[in-house]
Amino acid sequence: MSINGTVENKGRDIKTLYEILSEQAIEIIKNLEIGVYVVLPERQILFWNDKAREITGYTYDEVVGMYCQDNILRHVDDAGTELCFNGCPLLETIKDGNIRKARVYLRHKSGYRLPVKVEILPITKNNEIKGAIEFFQEDTEELNLLEELRRTREKALICPLTEIGNRRYTEQVLEDRLEEMKRMGSTLGIFFIDIDDFKHINDTYGHPIGDIVLKMVARTLTNIMRPYDFLGRWGGEEIVAIVPHVKQEELFDLGERLRKLIALSNFKITQGRLGVTVSIGATLSKEDDTVDSIIERADQMMYESKRKGKNQVTVYSD
Repeated sequence: MSINGTVENKGRDIKTLYEILSEQAIEIIKNLEIGVYVVLPERQILFWNDKAREITGYTYDEVVGMYCQDNILRHVDDAGTELCFNGCPLLETIKDGNIRKARVYLRHKSGYRLPVKVEILPITKNNEIKGAIEFFQEDTEELNLLEELRRTREKALICPLTEIGNRRYTEQVLEDRLEEMKRMGSTLGIFFIDIDDFKHINDTYGHPIGDIVLKMVARTLTNIMRPYDFLGRWGGEEIVAIVPHVKQEELFDLGERLRKLIALSNFKITQGRLGVTVSIGATLSKEDDTVDSIIERADQMMYESKRKGKNQVTVYSD
């Protein structure tokens, strides 16, 4: 909220602000692209600019008139020390008039911690400290690093196109689930799903349309599967579904459900609506299975579905 819009409610604070800062200075800090707030010697907040609101989530009216020691932002350092009560750089600057810089974590209105860089300057008039002004901005170096780590992790585990697990992640999950099933004496179902005539789709409509098909099939499967099932893109147009706690006699019906709902999915293109079918191979885990052995069986069953005319489910049986 702008200063002018709050004069009526915050008249005393604004008057005091104009007593310690010039009108030109106030106009400058109001429009800065970094967070700014101004405090009196007792650390009562007189001013809070729009960027401060954007960074913290707190509005002008929620902050102005409050005291830093009311602990709105609850600044802490890397060790978790609450600086408002122990080692506040703002208070130290008010005491000795020295400019200070620090890196702290403020508490956003939503509750999470946000790293910020702060710089505190004393406000002096007639050689007397009348308050202090703090400039703060998000520590973009750390935030960029965290974002990069997140992207790296996603790149390492998630297919960016389909937003399901990539092959590496799928292999990892399958290995873990096989071990888990062996310990529990339970079973694990694997469905190897291949989009029929995918090369023809790419050749006819182009790869962007092929990408939409992949995303459509992956999203349909995601919406069908249970929360504890797992989907991964094995490669190209191949998707693997890992389904724990399933019985042999349930495999075909589950595969049919996947197949039918994919066949009923389609989207609009220039020539009309485009839909696809899939060929599915399914198998139940065996006690001595490895990732390679169970995938190989499911893959063989998928090719059997292709051989029988595509858009079919074939289940392995001894």
